[in-house]
Amino acid sequence: MFQLTDRVRHRDLQQLLGSPLFMLVLSLGAAVPQGANAQFLPASPTTAKAATDAAFLRQGSSIQLNGRTYPAAWAQWQDKADLTQIHTGISDGGLVQGVGLELLNTAEVSRQPVQWFVPLAPLRTRLSPSGHRYLEIKELAQRAGWRMQAAGDVLQIASPSTQVQAIRLGEQLWGTRIVLDLDRPTSWQVTRLTNSRDAVQPRELVVSVDAATDPQLLQALKVKRGALQSLQATSASGRTTLQLKFAGNLRPQLSALSNPNRLLIDLRPDPVAQRDILWAKGLRWREQVINLGTERFPVTWLTISPRQPNLKLQPIWSNDKTLVGTAPLATMARRWQAAAAINGGFFNRDTQLPLGAIRQNSRWVSSPILNRGAIAWNEAGDFKLGRLTLQEAVTTASGQRLPVLLNSGYVQKGIARYTPDWGATYTPLTSNEGLAVVQNNQVVRQLSGGPAGKTAFPIPTNGYLLVSRSANPALALPIGTPLKYEITATPAEFNRYPQVLGAGPVLLQNRQIVLDTKAEQFRPPFDRQLAPRSAIGQTADGTTLVVAVHNRVGGAGPSLREMAHLMQQLGAVEALNLDGGSSTTLYLGGQLLDRHPNTAVRVHNGIGIFVQPDP
Repeated sequence: MFQLTDRVRHRDLQQLLGSPLFMLVLSLGAAVPQGANAQFLPASPTTAKAATDAAFLRQGSSIQLNGRTYPAAWAQWQDKADLTQIHTGISDGGLVQGVGLELLNTAEVSRQPVQWFVPLAPLRTRLSPSGHRYLEIKELAQRAGWRMQAAGDVLQIASPSTQVQAIRLGEQLWGTRIVLDLDRPTSWQVTRLTNSRDAVQPRELVVSVDAATDPQLLQALKVKRGALQSLQATSASGRTTLQLKFAGNLRPQLSALSNPNRLLIDLRPDPVAQRDILWAKGLRWREQVINLGTERFPVTWLTISPRQPNLKLQPIWSNDKTLVGTAPLATMARRWQAAAAINGGFFNRDTQLPLGAIRQNSRWVSSPILNRGAIAWNEAGDFKLGRLTLQEAVTTASGQRLPVLLNSGYVQKGIARYTPDWGATYTPLTSNEGLAVVQNNQVVRQLSGGPAGKTAFPIPTNGYLLVSRSANPALALPIGTPLKYEITATPAEFNRYPQVLGAGPVLLQNRQIVLDTKAEQFRPPFDRQLAPRSAIGQTADGTTLVVAVHNRVGGAGPSLREMAHLMQQLGAVEALNLDGGSSTTLYLGGQLLDRHPNTAVRVHNGIGIFVQPDP
């Protein structure tokens, strides 16, 4: 265990430099190719985990703050110019969610301006191949009076005891403000936030502050009925917890100020944060309120320069070993080691199966359905968007051609093909399916699927299963029949793009709104619903936009047409609607940008943004 002081003792440094781990780190660093794209874009989370950064002495995934543990990435490293110092950094998501740090706007990628009760000197940033951006915490630790040490995977932090001196409530023209007066700066967290689809229904917020409160102060706390419907405050073990219930149209906003030190909890109908942070080269985090007529929409988005050699995009899904399953987008992004991600295409929430096109690194993983919209791209930054169909078939030596659907949860009559991408096994989705086992492009066995959902049939690693869901020639293929598989996309341009993700409907093409839910076979009232929405688009200069929009100020989320107009306002000339509603989620660097983690549902797939640090 190394103490996290600014300057290590000479004996500790000798032990570190002579340790087998450090010598291994140095040897790995010498072996890593230094080309801009060497070993960059992983094909799966398994290969991604092998791409470790030799410059890091230690990395962990948990912070223990005053005895309470929460997930947050952290790391220690040294600079070649000064091997007498060990630098410690915590991911910006960990600092925001666990400490209450506020990230300020910046156009400088190597330093991040922050505020924690007072503005601090910009913190040095450090990217890792695992998708984290670490902020060096030296000044923050000094200001907070932290005592720190690393214990295995956990960074242990203890801060001085803090006292809440007063809790004040006040009604403002814009809503309600709650003020906690503190005797010194301290960390705080939003531990729970509930969403409400109906502005009339109340929402709930739980804020935990690392400070003790006198019981008499809590007993004297009174709440008048209004926008703030109830406030319950408790204090135990040096920690004060506030549980608030408030009107559903209000948005909680927290900030910390000094002179005197105080934590502000504002409940107001309108968002006030406007954000513009250059997070990495070619990757910018933006937040802004955009007006459409009389309506005001808080929009959160990332701008990505795909021609930037350190940035790559690819489809990701919940588990690289199978297409069956869902996961929170943040979990998915961490598993694939993506720096950023947005939820992707549609899926069956009950069966947890994909319902749309996925192509990753030139390999078709799942079929498109119903002529729905899809987006395709390559590493050069070229971009294609349109309504996509896939012509897939197996052909016998006699020329018999059998159309198939690849690895899809969309159940229809005909033949489906399930490959190892689906998983180790296939369990019939309907009763009495006919199965043909194909190995080395030859039928080797015929099986009866039996009742739906009962029996798991192995998928051969050197082949696939053909599954018939009606009286179909697939059942008549004799054992030993050779088969040839062919696949091509329409429009034909999609065939040349290694990455494809399907969703829909298409919103913009050539700057024009081309919304047509009937052409993509979406059923009413999908075309008229007001809901949170996700989208991806491209501007005229080739910049990619990944966008999340939740409820408008004082109302519900955008319609599809409003979403198209919002994408136009952001400068998109091409745009595709992604899966939305409760699935709408935007992730960056260990945190969700558009919602609290408690309100994020599980999704099947997404688009991952991978950032390669400079050598």
